[in-house]
Amino acid sequence: MNKYESVIIINPSLDEEAVKMAVQKYSDLINKDGKVEKVEELGKRKLAYEIKKNKEAYYVVINFESNPAAIAELERNYRIDDQIIKFIVIKEEV
Repeated sequence: MNKYESVIIINPSLDEEAVKMAVQKYSDLINKDGKVEKVEELGKRKLAYEIKKNKEAYYVVINFESNPAAIAELERNYRIDDQIIKFIVIKEEV
């Protein structure tokens, strides 16, 4: 199991409850084949540049342990979700 950090930028048109549900959805997905260590919701912030005509968005940072094979499935789910406007998954060096 490797340690990873995922930053998700969520559509700002969602309400707080929808953001929490999206975070829970991805935490559950990670927990199927790994373990979420920390979820940090940074709230709505201004973007450095427009992404899909949005000037601000919700930022969420998830630190977790997982098998490398599960990362492809996680990224696939990020890509097909319309609520996620940008994401990145980074392997942390130990």
